[in-house]
Amino acid sequence: MVDSVPPQEFEAAGEGHTSAARADRRVYRTADFDYDLPDDLIALRPARRRDSSRLLAVDRLSGALEDRRFADLGALARPGDALVLNDTRVFPARLTGRKPTGARAEILLLRPRDDSGGAAVWEAIVRPGGKLKPGRRVRIADDLDVIVLDSLPGGGRLVRLEGPGDPWALIERHGHVPLPPYIERPDDAEDRERYQTVYARHRGSVAAPTAGLHFTPELLAELEQGGVRVARLTLHVGVGTFRPVAAERPDAHRLHPEAFEIGDDTVALLNDVRASGGRVWAVGTTVCRSLESAVDPEGHFVAHRGETDLFIYPPYRFRGVDCLVTNFHLPRSSLLMLVAAFAGHGLTLHAYRHAIRERYRFYSYGDAMVVV
Repeated sequence: MVDSVPPQEFEAAGEGHTSAARADRRVYRTADFDYDLPDDLIALRPARRRDSSRLLAVDRLSGALEDRRFADLGALARPGDALVLNDTRVFPARLTGRKPTGARAEILLLRPRDDSGGAAVWEAIVRPGGKLKPGRRVRIADDLDVIVLDSLPGGGRLVRLEGPGDPWALIERHGHVPLPPYIERPDDAEDRERYQTVYARHRGSVAAPTAGLHFTPELLAELEQGGVRVARLTLHVGVGTFRPVAAERPDAHRLHPEAFEIGDDTVALLNDVRASGGRVWAVGTTVCRSLESAVDPEGHFVAHRGETDLFIYPPYRFRGVDCLVTNFHLPRSSLLMLVAAFAGHGLTLHAYRHAIRERYRFYSYGDAMVVV
């Protein structure tokens, strides 16, 4: 099925692009990124096969929409394009246990704080937050306790894992997959595999880079055989990226910094693709933010290792990304705002209404969209 954006909405569909002649001057409010989603369109389980997910192809210049399958991605890419993947690996960051009183408690590990490079001391979110104050202990298992060391700004905690052996081994043994809260079921063995990309390498994320969940080794091989070059970077995804924007206006919101790294090999490949006239495809908003954090004003990529708190919302002029593969995101989220900055506010919401009407599956385990 092919659909086109209504003329009255297409006026906004060129905003914020590298190729756009006009800039979007509108001052957006957070409410401008709201929409209504029927509960039964929230995907609670992944598709039977990763690349069997549906794919809504959006042409940001013409406004055309086309319903496809994710396995069709190779028909949209060109020889000489670069596909950039986030090779972070999700770890079982959710620890559940009991306080000495017997009451249940939960610890969501965010990132390690050990100066030695180990994994015994962590920044974390705890529940119930009002009860787990410094000095409190939570028994996770016979061989693992969590001690609350200190309070952190924003309601977080500094905690220490106590148990024999390697803390990472204890986390892998006793931790649960940190599924998003809208997936209202316990995690299971399937989630250990499917809430993870097939190319995940570097452990450190508490949420999956969900646009990458649709790729199979076969699809990646097909793309490379067709002349698409595949590059990798690493951004460890934190929970702040997925939280709704609470401020009345996006420009009052701040993202928590996330660690990312883009190496010399990836930079050389991307700069070569750009010099040859190829397009840079960001697989997911995490890759998009990383690339935009590692490109200079002339569009040349530079190697980087550090953190980014880049928050992209309309209007924004992209320098590093030409095409975007992404999932369907929560209302009022920073992720939806990034997509709207890339595709245009009017076109993005038109595409979302189309997806709802055609009963696409939404959010982390849902279907995908590509903006070309």
